[in-house]
Amino acid sequence: HEPTVPGLNAEIGSGVVIDSKGIILTNNHDVEKAEAVTVRFADGTELKARDIKTDPASDLAILRVEAPQPLPTARLADSSHLAIGDWVIAIGSPFDLEATVSAGIISGMGRDVRKVQRGKLVQTDAAINPGNSGGPLVNLEGEVVGINTAIASMSGGNQGVGFAIPSNRAKWVAQELLKHGVVRRAGL
Repeated sequence: HEPTVPGLNAEIGSGVVIDSKGIILTNNHDVEKAEAVTVRFADGTELKARDIKTDPASDLAILRVEAPQPLPTARLADSSHLAIGDWVIAIGSPFDLEATVSAGIISGMGRDVRKVQRGKLVQTDAAINPGNSGGPLVNLEGEVVGINTAIASMSGGNQGVGFAIPSNRAKWVAQELLKHGVVRRAGL
């Protein structure tokens, strides 16, 4: 079966604060069809998202919120050091359950998923379900090594085959969106 993208028609997704000034990294499919996006933090604070920039080819997006004080940020690790068997933790809000974590390992590298047109993905058996998309896949040091984006499932729920966009690609796409508003790609 073709991998499905969790949260495609859902009302909830997840994200990662990558800049204390209110920049959040998430999946394109979490925000692309939304008329409005509200970001809810673990303490219950809700802020309206603005300045949403998306890259459908990589299934990544950034958005801004105006926070009254600097936000705590996640550290994006160098995903080139990932290896099959490394322990990871998927964080997100599956099925509208906030701040959920699941543990697993990196079970494959260089995977293709039709929904993500640009770039290879990291495969994990950490539970990724609808609502986890856009959330971080972190290593045991708490550094983000990927952005959860898709699952392979016959039922629509977790069956032990999830996919994340490597953090190195997510960093590059986020920088392109912040600096240029679009992702500039070379072509031959």
